[in-house]
Amino acid sequence: MSFMVPNEKINAADAMPQMDNARSSALNEIRNVTDAMLCADNDKTKLSVNPRPMMSSCNVQTDMSMLREQSTNTMIISGRKDVRKSMMLRISQIIWPWKNKKPSNKTDVVGVAVSAPVSHRTSNITLSGNTISDKRTDGMILTPTLRIFSFEEVNTATRNFSEDSVLKEGGFGKLYKGWIHENSSSKKRSGSVVAIKKLNHESTQEFKQWQSEVNFLGRLSHPNLVKLLGYGWEDEVLFLVYECMPCGTLADHLYKLARKSNDFYPLSWRQRLKICIGVGRALDYLHAGHGIIHLNVKASNIVLDEKFGAKLSDFSLAVNGSGSESQSQDSTNLIGTFGCTDPNYLKTRKPTLKSDTYSFGVVLLEVLCGRQAVEPWNDEDKCSLTTWAIDNISSGQVDDIVAPSLRGEISPDSLKTFVKVAETCLHDEPKKRPSTAHVITKLELALQQQEKAESLPPNERTSVREVLSPTDKSQKEKINFMVASEKTNVADIVSPSLGGQMLPQPSVRSFTFSELKAATRNFRSEAVLGVGGFGVVYKGWINVKCSGKDGSETPIAVKKLNSGSTQGFDEWQSEIEFLGRISHPNLVKLLGYCLEDKELILVYEFMPKGSLDNHLFRSRQPLPWDIRLKILIGAARGMAFLHASEGQVIYRDFKPSNILLDESYHAKLSDFGLAKMGPTDGHSHVTTQIMGTYGYAAPEYVATGHLYVKSDVYGFGVVLVEMLTGLRALDTRRPAGQHNLVDWMKPHLSKKKKLQHVIDKHLVGTYPAKSAAQLAQLAFKCLENEPRNRPSMQEVVQTLETIADRPAQRRVHFSH
Repeated sequence: MSFMVPNEKINAADAMPQMDNARSSALNEIRNVTDAMLCADNDKTKLSVNPRPMMSSCNVQTDMSMLREQSTNTMIISGRKDVRKSMMLRISQIIWPWKNKKPSNKTDVVGVAVSAPVSHRTSNITLSGNTISDKRTDGMILTPTLRIFSFEEVNTATRNFSEDSVLKEGGFGKLYKGWIHENSSSKKRSGSVVAIKKLNHESTQEFKQWQSEVNFLGRLSHPNLVKLLGYGWEDEVLFLVYECMPCGTLADHLYKLARKSNDFYPLSWRQRLKICIGVGRALDYLHAGHGIIHLNVKASNIVLDEKFGAKLSDFSLAVNGSGSESQSQDSTNLIGTFGCTDPNYLKTRKPTLKSDTYSFGVVLLEVLCGRQAVEPWNDEDKCSLTTWAIDNISSGQVDDIVAPSLRGEISPDSLKTFVKVAETCLHDEPKKRPSTAHVITKLELALQQQEKAESLPPNERTSVREVLSPTDKSQKEKINFMVASEKTNVADIVSPSLGGQMLPQPSVRSFTFSELKAATRNFRSEAVLGVGGFGVVYKGWINVKCSGKDGSETPIAVKKLNSGSTQGFDEWQSEIEFLGRISHPNLVKLLGYCLEDKELILVYEFMPKGSLDNHLFRSRQPLPWDIRLKILIGAARGMAFLHASEGQVIYRDFKPSNILLDESYHAKLSDFGLAKMGPTDGHSHVTTQIMGTYGYAAPEYVATGHLYVKSDVYGFGVVLVEMLTGLRALDTRRPAGQHNLVDWMKPHLSKKKKLQHVIDKHLVGTYPAKSAAQLAQLAFKCLENEPRNRPSMQEVVQTLETIADRPAQRRVHFSH
């Protein structure tokens, strides 16, 4: 069916006898609309329109082309043309629900309206029964800035709603990533990346939620609210089109990605505070500005843009509320999310603005603890985050609830302020909970306290030369730690047999921000290659000049780091210090950097095959056995090169997402943000803050903070097991006892009969049994609990090369 009123005639007089009350109301409203079209007044001047007969005896006919232009209108109706378009749009909204809905016993909802049982007026907006109105538009619900999308448009945008395009799945349906083309005379073949929510219209509830999103987000605008671009429908399918938020949800970065061990970099405390402040501002805008209760504030409904700016989404349960407790809404059907919803609301079924405050308090605890509001697989006393956290806070054990990745990072003053405001948000009595404005003030104070406690921010350092070539001895030791000492020459640092070299000074280009902005087309979302706690990686193009002549454009990868913390600067600096001085076929090449104002950017060679993570866990074309060995050998050579020196480099973050592949599947290690110089003066290890990725970090490092060169070997062993099984290091979706891959698989690695039952099913019949057994044995050795019992990376390289050079053997055939 068409998204607009079909270009056909509907005889209202003939239809009237068969209509129920809802449809009669619809026709009455159509009559009112057409009457308004005849007598609409603009600046006291009557509109001259063709006369129409009254609704009882007329045919309603709508020009589709006129309705399609409705998206260009403004909120304030002005002029004959705009009034006519707006009236036509309203007719389409009235007709669609009852004209196209199949006969049923359910009551039809006429027009685009939000469900709420009582009346309430806030400023220009009035909520009455099942109709939401705005007196500025003569009582009609108009969203002229929203575009009406056809089913064909969204179907094409999502490649026929391909499973590969799914961003998120929930009770509402599925959220897809798509590309909407916007061809115009000025911009040919332009477009934008969007998020498309597809709802199944199986009941009136889904329809009401769809209506609610359109009604609220269609008329609200705030930097911390996700932008609704448009909507549409087709038979029983409803869909909404939003701006795409490339960094996913807050829930992803707090706990979901950690469980999957997928490109997971924990958010810094400053990042978390800024996200919370953004959410607070969104709620304050809803509460103080419009008296709207969101009713579903939770981490998965807080989405993040490319700079990790927070935006509140999902208004499917939102209702118009009140600033006073005595005038709260009554809603017997609206229920939010278990563990995040105000207990007082669940008890009374009367939501207030303070219901959102409670839910925001739960989010604050999730941010601090790095845990989900409800974790059914946890110990019984830790099942409810609020109960567990508040008990610890009350007993003075605040440090016990802080997320492991944040321990040692939060200043005491900032922590005290944050915990206090979270605790007051969760007060049992709604009246004693603070306003959102008060919460914002306290969160901003916590951020100021954290910034004061930290060292000088990166923008205090005025030049790249000062950063890369400091004169102060302590800074030189911190920054220039890869330069050989007087007693160590280049030959000592790098082994020629490993095919690499050390440069005396960073050999990288300094890019201007404008150059990189042009290369990535203003850092557009469709250029995003990957996202992590470090920031966002974009694909770009630069012109390479050779011998005084213009060369062809070369693809590059541009990593734009979050500059909001000292940690972000340290990782940026570390990348330059390591990759700027090291050259090896199995290390990704750093082409340059940019430091302007607060922008921290790194430029790398572009790796067309992406990461090993994509091919091993996401691709529909599994990697063959020989390619897996080739990748492992390349990655091992890169790590052996780092280790083979007196000034050993500990990589500290070996995992599939950091192994990049060129067009021939040659492996190159990337991301040296966590790399650290190894032990000196006869020590066996260095002691440092625990950083890295859960599931790959060596047990001795996680337990004690002691980092050995062979801690990297453990991480390599984890990846070996992933290569053998095709399974992720951590996955809580697996049955109990199988969440941690190493713990589950280690007993199978030394027994051939058990091994064949856990080999990646995609390799069935294609791998040599003896080679697989040898690879499993190597993994077992790499995963030894004692670091000294693990092989060196040079020994790992030799073993892998021996396995790869072995003549073709019998291929294993069996069924799982």
